[in-house]
Amino acid sequence: MARPTHHAPRGTFDVLPSEKRLRRRVELVAMTILGRAGYEPIATPIFEETDLFERGVGRSTDIVQKEMFTFEDKGGRSLTLRPEGTAPICRAYLENGMHKLAQPVKLYYRGPFFRHERPQAGRFRQFHQFGLETIGSDSPLADAEAIILLADILAELGVPGVKLRLGSLGSPGSRASYLAELKAYLRANEADLSKEVRERIELNPLRAFDADDEGTRGVMAKAPTLLERLDTEDAGHFAQVRSLLEADGIPYEIDPTLVRGLDYYTRTIFSFVCSDLGAQSEIGGGGRYDGLIEQLGGPPTPAVGWAAGIERIMLALAEDEAPARARDVFLAAADDDQRTRALALANELRHAGLSTEVDLAGRGLKGQLKHADRIGARRVLILEADGSLQLRDMETGDQRQVGPGEVLDELSR
Repeated sequence: MARPTHHAPRGTFDVLPSEKRLRRRVELVAMTILGRAGYEPIATPIFEETDLFERGVGRSTDIVQKEMFTFEDKGGRSLTLRPEGTAPICRAYLENGMHKLAQPVKLYYRGPFFRHERPQAGRFRQFHQFGLETIGSDSPLADAEAIILLADILAELGVPGVKLRLGSLGSPGSRASYLAELKAYLRANEADLSKEVRERIELNPLRAFDADDEGTRGVMAKAPTLLERLDTEDAGHFAQVRSLLEADGIPYEIDPTLVRGLDYYTRTIFSFVCSDLGAQSEIGGGGRYDGLIEQLGGPPTPAVGWAAGIERIMLALAEDEAPARARDVFLAAADDDQRTRALALANELRHAGLSTEVDLAGRGLKGQLKHADRIGARRVLILEADGSLQLRDMETGDQRQVGPGEVLDELSR
């Protein structure tokens, strides 16, 4: 057999039918749970103006500096394939006057996202996420509800080995003095830091907590943490979130070194990790971003949200292939005249709500019966050459003749 001459770009993939069934289950569980909680679906374009992500995500982040797929259109505008979902939704919130609606506005989304990074298990350059955004509430209840809903989705799916890591970045005002302290500490230990971290001391010192470099990790093990420096109001908010999670029976671990890869986060941040996934262990996470909409030109608007990686959840479920859905009936035709009749009858049965297949490959009757067994058909309706109909139960092997007027009633039982 000739080999294909073209391949999917490195870091992308084809979604095969077996994977699509599992993907659909993940999405359906998420949409059902979020829908019951009053969240409404929203969809934004796959590409946006580059400035949206530079302002919203942060010019100093890895995403903006290294990972975005950016191009110029024919009008000379700089556009970017969306690397994350929150900034586009905040743009849509502003542009469509959603701030005039009853607040908070509760939204969920799903779709493809794009980042130019080294492909590996659980990390693709095109990946899929579903996410939640609660825009217009500064209450700890909104933080807790968002976390609880993601916990419920992962539990309903049966994702194993899940742990919730919880932290707080405080508000920008209370964070300023801490950042000055952290920068001074990093500069004092600059010789032991990686080149990348040294270059970011002024721009984004918090990212040092995420570094993989051994020397940097040694320095950060003794670094002051933001949780120790929260002001009274931020500490109170964090305490209320923890209390609400405890009241709902949601276990968590406080992680004082937890940071996020985007600049817009404030106060509560969280990460759901799966011990079965190795290096790419995070399957979902997010936090509060009270200043983002204001950064994009809108009024001060508190908000909280998260995103979860569909491919990582699928990896964690360890289901490479979901079973195909069994067909209600397969129509097996004895000759060409009966094939014509079978196609018309199949259409009638499908309209009645029965999953129905006919042979499209010109197999003989014996081959059709084998194919019906292969695709998991529960029953086979055999259209004999003389026009009679035989109904076979594929589980028991029982077979009997049925009249044309009895077919729908028999198959609907």
